[in-house]
Amino acid sequence: MPLPSLLGVFAHPDDEALFSGGVLARHAAQGARTAVVTATWAPDTRRGAELAEALRILGAGEPRMLGYADAGVPSSAPGSPRLCEAPLDEAVGRLVAHIRQFRPEIVVTHDAYGGLTGHPDHVHTHRVTTLAVQAAGLERLYPDAGAPWRPSALYLATHPHSALGALQELARASKGMNTVPDERVTATVDVSPWLKQKWAAVLAHRTEVERGAAPGLLAGFPEDVRGRILSTEWYIRQDPVFTGPAQTELTA
Repeated sequence: MPLPSLLGVFAHPDDEALFSGGVLARHAAQGARTAVVTATWAPDTRRGAELAEALRILGAGEPRMLGYADAGVPSSAPGSPRLCEAPLDEAVGRLVAHIRQFRPEIVVTHDAYGGLTGHPDHVHTHRVTTLAVQAAGLERLYPDAGAPWRPSALYLATHPHSALGALQELARASKGMNTVPDERVTATVDVSPWLKQKWAAVLAHRTEVERGAAPGLLAGFPEDVRGRILSTEWYIRQDPVFTGPAQTELTA
């Protein structure tokens, strides 16, 4: 029996592979529909092309992009505002259209901290996604964005305090390390069977490897260290997404 359909919503090209590449690959391998919406960068950029390759590796279809600029790279979407400066209602409406078009059972996005680094685009993507998941099911909101659709569950990609041991090499190499109490985590997923596929998707983001961002840092670690960092994914189920029965689970 296939796993539930899954839509990932992430801030930048490479976030989908780093935070949820294993779950995306796992769902696709077992026959589920999967897709990713990326909040920043334009399709006709180098990073847009790298995203397309990463999604192909993960089995997540073609890029779906909101079209806003990265907070630190205005040229990432020429003529468009930075994500954090765009009208909130507009950004939510764009994402609602993707949710209603794809009709996922599960939506996955950044946690409220914006992940380990707390990047402002990650934090804002969390805000936009939580609002859009609610709005997508309400027929009087964004009536031009398609027929209403209610995802069954919203999961936030996160890291528990107990993962700090596995992340110590990454912590030494980076500035931020935002984790949550272990009891907040509702799904711990062993993605080691899909680690090779996940890592290939991370490496597809060659720009980030070359400039020494997270993919580049990981590429410099020994394989066993990299495996400890990437072979488990943690999620917080954010309830209630809606009142009433809707019990689709992201299983370990």
